[in-house]
Amino acid sequence: MIISITTRAFNYETRPTVTCKHLPWVGDGSNAEVKRNVNCDLYEKKVYVRKCIVGKGEDYRGKVFTTKSALTCQQWWSKFPHDHRWTPTATNGLELNYCRNPDGDRIGPWCYTTDPERRYESCNIPQCKDEVCITCNGEEYRGQVDHTVSGRECQRWDQQYPHQHIYQPEKYPDKSLDDNYCRNPDASPVPWCYTTDPEMERENCDIRKCTEVHVEKRQRSSFTTNCFRGRGEDYRGKVNETTSGIPCQRWDAQYPHEHPFYPNTYECKGLEENYCRNPDGSEAPWCFTSVPEMRTALCLQIKRCADDIEAEDCYQENGKNYKGMVRKTRKGITCQKWNVNTPHQTKINPRTHPEANLTENYCRNPDGDQHGPWCYTTDPKTEFDYCAIKQCGIDTDISGEKVLRIVNGIPGNSPWTVSLRDRKGNHFCGGSLVNPRWVISTKQCFSSCYVDLPGYSAMMGTLFRDPQEGEPGVQTIPLTKIVCGPSESQLVMLQLEYAVPVCLQRDYGGPLACQNRDCWVLEGVIIPMRRCGHPGQPNIFIRVSVYVDWIKKVMEMA
Repeated sequence: MIISITTRAFNYETRPTVTCKHLPWVGDGSNAEVKRNVNCDLYEKKVYVRKCIVGKGEDYRGKVFTTKSALTCQQWWSKFPHDHRWTPTATNGLELNYCRNPDGDRIGPWCYTTDPERRYESCNIPQCKDEVCITCNGEEYRGQVDHTVSGRECQRWDQQYPHQHIYQPEKYPDKSLDDNYCRNPDASPVPWCYTTDPEMERENCDIRKCTEVHVEKRQRSSFTTNCFRGRGEDYRGKVNETTSGIPCQRWDAQYPHEHPFYPNTYECKGLEENYCRNPDGSEAPWCFTSVPEMRTALCLQIKRCADDIEAEDCYQENGKNYKGMVRKTRKGITCQKWNVNTPHQTKINPRTHPEANLTENYCRNPDGDQHGPWCYTTDPKTEFDYCAIKQCGIDTDISGEKVLRIVNGIPGNSPWTVSLRDRKGNHFCGGSLVNPRWVISTKQCFSSCYVDLPGYSAMMGTLFRDPQEGEPGVQTIPLTKIVCGPSESQLVMLQLEYAVPVCLQRDYGGPLACQNRDCWVLEGVIIPMRRCGHPGQPNIFIRVSVYVDWIKKVMEMA
């Protein structure tokens, strides 16, 4: 839709017919007649409603009419008390006595004054980048900067052109993805945006940081040291090894694993020494490990704080009769209501399971899942998850008791074996094809359950980690989705972009398959330990049969 240069806004009406009405005023004007309602939307040109400037402010069209020393501006059409060469037109914005920058002055918008002794003066309108400062990494920034550090204009978050992306505002209502303002929805070092330049997908924004005193005061009150709440982003304890006892790598070190989480870049994340932390919003505190063959691992031996589990905090048997009021998942995510379909379509709901007491957004177990009560979540990236409730009378060991130990396995012709490849095409982990669209592997192959998968792929049809180019039968299929299993399982399922008709370095996530008559059965998934196949240190496999309910649910809900 093309808007004439004299238009300040337009109404887009959807009822009774689709029409577009150009308007000479914006919503905050005294002559605005039509407001937003169910039949139309008011779209306003940003330069007329923005209260800060970008760059020199040459496009500023706000209503400030006093200078920095509080002098009233002279009308642009007037030549008194100061004569000048500017003539107001319908396009140059020199209306009334508002501050403007018609000559591109580097100091920004200005005006002639009504004081005969002072010809002109700056209006001291703040830069958008300085109007609202950011704390930490700017996850809560809600300012109006809409250009990147190089001056590129940001793409609107509700648009998919010129760059397609996952951050639609309706799917991330808590991220304030308004208009085309810079935001930080993915725990990046600073706020950023997609750009309107087809050659530059995304770029950081230049926004002023708040003072250190403000940052310290704001953060310290919510820290925990002996347990963690939610996803553990505020955990500041001194646990420094993984669930299986492997020492963590120091955050200020880049060996044995290179990473982007520099302590001085993520100053509010508590990246001290080699302590377990959660700088990226994963499901629990984690760390890079000191073992070259294993990049990351969770620190699940850290207990969840008692006050983080609400109301009735345990369930009997498999929890099918649980009627408590817990409405939070094990990752601290609020549950989605059972009778709504956003952000996820509910295949199990009060209509399909009338006997299951699916009220509000309380955790329930309508399908008898052996891992206990669960719910759909309000996180667009996590369709469903198990709840922050324990089985009554059982203190679950999350360090890997439900495993099968085996050594000296012999590789064979296993067409279900998958090689997981990073963005550079390098093998980093193994996996097993469990149906034409899904691969199962181990969580320790990934930094979190929220890793961006574009560029990652699964290679199958070869017995070699690095097959020769053109090897017949080899297929490489992009990965599109990651789903983490029950906390104690350390399993993940990876969805392929389209369907397909043992202990070696970086073979973690690979299969232990056993032949049962004429059928091969996936019995285990290998997980990393201190050493691989070392005498006295047997290899450890997760017993897959324990998690069949979860595997089926992931595939059915996709």
